[in-house]
Amino acid sequence: MRKENPMALLPIMIFLILYLGNGIYFEYISPTEGQMGFYVVSVVLAFSIALIVAFLQNRGMSFEEKLHICAGGIGDDNIVTMLFIFLIAGAFSGIAKEAGGASSTANLLLSLIPGRFAIPGLFLIACLISMAMGTSVGTISVLTPIACAVSEDGGIPLAFCVGVVVGGAMFGDNLSFISDTTIAATKTQGVEMKDKFRTNIRAALPAAMVTAVILIIYAATGKGAEIGHFDFNIWQALPYFIVLGMSLLGVHVFAVLLAGCILFGIVGACTGSLTYAGALSSMGNGISGMFETMIVTILVASIASLMRENGGFAAILSLIRKKAGTKRGGMLGIAALTVFMDVATANNTVAIVIAAPIARDISREYGVEPKKTASLLDTCSCIAQGIIPYGAQLLVAANIANVASVSLIPFLIYPFILMVFVAVSIIKG
Repeated sequence: MRKENPMALLPIMIFLILYLGNGIYFEYISPTEGQMGFYVVSVVLAFSIALIVAFLQNRGMSFEEKLHICAGGIGDDNIVTMLFIFLIAGAFSGIAKEAGGASSTANLLLSLIPGRFAIPGLFLIACLISMAMGTSVGTISVLTPIACAVSEDGGIPLAFCVGVVVGGAMFGDNLSFISDTTIAATKTQGVEMKDKFRTNIRAALPAAMVTAVILIIYAATGKGAEIGHFDFNIWQALPYFIVLGMSLLGVHVFAVLLAGCILFGIVGACTGSLTYAGALSSMGNGISGMFETMIVTILVASIASLMRENGGFAAILSLIRKKAGTKRGGMLGIAALTVFMDVATANNTVAIVIAAPIARDISREYGVEPKKTASLLDTCSCIAQGIIPYGAQLLVAANIANVASVSLIPFLIYPFILMVFVAVSIIKG
């Protein structure tokens, strides 16, 4: 057992000061027109400086020994698998968008919804699209303009319409087999995606059903909205439904993503929405979009390995032992740790990667099943990410709708209800 050393946590404190401190300053104290405050300081830069600090600690260990420890953390089977999945997920996301799959799927579903039920319809569509796409930000980007149109035509508060879309997007991001949060949560805990999904859905589905009931009641007692006509191509939407079906059937994520890339390539070529050059370019751009996430994963794996070796994890476990004492307390510790990391980093995937090794130790200490730990990591990070006004999800939605991100918080029905269901699941043990 490594000796407790709270000073070993200094690298993560340095990161929080650099990233969270500068983010708050540039977002709320000294904002710049057209610049998101939390993107002034690159998360990669902040973690790079934190890694330098980690290397400067523990003078009793040579530089080569520290490199060996970092290499061991980066070379973990789960980390390597996660990096490969990020690559192919980026290619899938890129070609699916270029082929018109996201917009066609959303417009197809919109055409099936009566005007009176536009609001619950938007929530359902956001849930399905984000599960198929595996990205909440992508879903929000596609559906927020539609939510703005529904608000204008139906006289429904704009923040309400947009908040409903954000909530649905977080539902799918939490459950999707190809979401980077799902990949990070399952691979860091060594569990199958289907097992984490079954655990997750026990809280996520009831929360979504309660949200849907609230929205249906609102729709039934209020006035409807003219949704309008949106063009779609059913063939361009079909690959998403196939990918979603394969995921739910438990097909391996590599096979699902590869099949999705091939299907969108074929459909795009047949419908004329995708050229050979466009397909190659879009997949390359999608992979490039994953580079930051992959670099952060490598940096965090290195920092975590050094912090563990220096006794930082032992210090956190000691603190949790004093407060927890039971399996229920261990689960609460995992949830609190994940929420704190997400509030600090404003990135649910990064929060999971940071919290995961500590959560794994907590789960072993208190007998929490790995699939439950993975579920808590993913769910709690998505709850926090779906609420904080400086996260990418609310900032993108607010920017498209031209409203303040804080104004969306009262209408984030699903994340708050999900929070209640997760708390109940922890209390029940």
